Amino acid sequence: MGYPEDVLAPEEQLILHRHPHWKMLFWPIVTLIVATALAGFAGGIASRKAEGTARTALLIAVLVIWLVIIVWRCVVPILSWKTTHFIITERRVLVRQGVLTHTGIDIPMSRISSVQFRHGLFDRMLGTGTLIIESSSSEPLEFDDIPAVQKVHALLYHQVFDVEQSDNGRGARWDERGDYR
Repeated sequence: MGYPEDVLAPEEQLILHRHPHWKMLFWPIVTLIVATALAGFAGGIASRKAEGTARTALLIAVLVIWLVIIVWRCVVPILSWKTTHFIITERRVLVRQGVLTHTGIDIPMSRISSVQFRHGLFDRMLGTGTLIIESSSSEPLEFDDIPAVQKVHALLYHQVFDVEQSDNGRGARWDERGDYR
């Protein structure tokens, strides 16, 4: 599933589009490798030790268990990763996610009051982290596993600052002007 292009308004310019960091896929890949190895081992034992219908039943059971584990622990997280989009335009920050049920959040640049990031040692080694966006009307929103979080933080900070400075040449945000056009 590609980028949700229909979420942009006419003449809205895309600045950044990211999926979560690939580290979200580490455990699903490990699960795929281990489950496949164990299923192959169990299938080999079933083929050697059982005969006839018992062998067929055991091989089908191994296959069904393998498929359930793969769908549950591999396919679902990969689809979740692929269908999660973190988007920055010159007007807003958008987050879209979901396969069957789509959810989304839009934060206008003019409503963002602060942008922070957090990443520990392991996240720094992988080049990822958590982006924290505070808007003027709600609790901070945290977006985990943003690739190159420091660059995204800087980009978003500069974008918010540019929106504040270009606001009719007055340099004041809408809520500081007192008028609500």
